[in-house]
Order: sequence, then C-alpha cells, then structure tokens
Amino acid sequence: MSVRVLGCSGAIARGCRTTAFLLDDDVLIDAGTGVGDLSLDEMLRIDHVLLTHAHLDHVASLPLMLDTVAAHRLAAGAPPLQVHALPATIHALQAHIFNNLIWPDFTRLPSATAPLMRFVPMAVGQVLQVGGKAIEVLPAVHTVPAVGFAAASATGYWVFSGDTERNPAFWQRLNQLPVALLVIETAFSDREQVLAQRCLHLAPATLAEELNHIAPVPPHPRYPIYITHTKPAETRLIMDEIQRLEALPGQPQALRHDIRWLSAGMRFDL
Repeated sequence: MSVRVLGCSGAIARGCRTTAFLLDDDVLIDAGTGVGDLSLDEMLRIDHVLLTHAHLDHVASLPLMLDTVAAHRLAAGAPPLQVHALPATIHALQAHIFNNLIWPDFTRLPSATAPLMRFVPMAVGQVLQVGGKAIEVLPAVHTVPAVGFAAASATGYWVFSGDTERNPAFWQRLNQLPVALLVIETAFSDREQVLAQRCLHLAPATLAEELNHIAPVPPHPRYPIYITHTKPAETRLIMDEIQRLEALPGQPQALRHDIRWLSAGMRFDL
C-alpha cells in the first residue's frame, strides 16, 4: 500500500494544504485543500472517501472534487462515489454543505436512484473493506464527533489519529496493532496550550503525555511518528518544543521516540 500526503497543515498558506491522504490511487482519507493538487485523471480514480470529521479543513475539497469529476463519472456510468463517515458527520454535511444552498446535493443528482455520491455510515471499531484495503475506524476526542483510521499493509498499520486531544481508547487499541507508522496531530504550540485544550487539539506537552501510553514493547517497536496539522506560522516552534521535550535530562534513549515532521508531497510505501 502506498500513502501519498496531499495536505497535512492546520491552515492554508503558500505550500501549505489542509488534511488529505491518498491511499494507493483509489481511497482518499479526508478531503482538505490538498485534494486540489490532484490531476483530473487522479481524481477520477478515487472511488472511496473516508472522513475523520466534519470540520472545513478536512472536507473543503469534497464538494469541489465532486463537481470536477461529475461529467466524466456520469458519462462512464461509474458507480456513486462512496463517502464513509460517522452519522453525525453525514448529517452535518447534508445540513450545511450539500443542501442546495451552499452546494448541490449530489446524493440526489442526477437522480436519487442513480446519484453521483452516496454516504455510507460507519462506526468506531468497524473495519471497512474499501479498494482491497482493510481500514479500521479508531476513536478520537474532538469538539465534534470524530475518528482516526488504521489501514493494514504488508509491513504493518498506517495509523492516523485524526483531530484529537487526550484519547486513552486510541492508545489501548494502538498497542494491540503492529504499527508501521503513526501520523498524529499537534495543532498548537505550548504557549497556546489553553486554547488547544479548549479546541480539543494536542500541543507538545500533551503530545508528550499521550506518547507515554505507547507500550514499552509493542508488536512493532519504535515506529516513526509524524506530526501533522501544525499551523503554518507555528510549525517550527511546535517542532522545536516537541524535540526539547524528547531530549529532557533523564529520559533514557531507548524510550525516546522517532518523531518527524510531516509535509505535503511525502509518499510512504508500506
């Protein structure tokens, strides 16, 4: 399985795109502004979209992508694009985006019996079988109902935390999996830790506390941890704070984590 990072920023700026990952060439995890860097042909190969939650930075490109591919998919007689999401996320998209005011309701166009898009409800703990891939829905703790994902590959699981704050259930499940790579959010610096807690995002200090939940000898020890969702203006500060916490005196080298910054354009073959 290949994972292509289309966007992993917490906001937009030149060179910064919001969250979207392409698994192989047919499954999209979140639909932030990074989707806009795909070609038309690449968009046409996407059959499944899995959404972590309804916030704009994770869904902004979904309505625009649907508009882009509509004529080609309909002319080819392609089945509806499957959008997998929590029921609450589906409700939010139907009420606030695909409502024929902000954007057309593509679940009823060109007809209710043969639409361009179909919502598929999912639940935490469910294992989705999409595009020949097994993707487990993981718990997240955010200001709206949210999830993360764990996608099985030949070398272990690619795991994405989604937007989350402290999340014991996430680590409990993660420690049962042979993890190959973890992508976890850290949206704010420690100087904005109070705001981070209010918004249910991680900051470096809370990230450090969360990483302590990783089992000392998990099924796949010391997997790389990539930091996502940083604000463009604070990325360097956030990464510096994380590295300082990892290098605190008395921290045994064996317990330190392999932490790296995620950037758009990266590709992982798992």
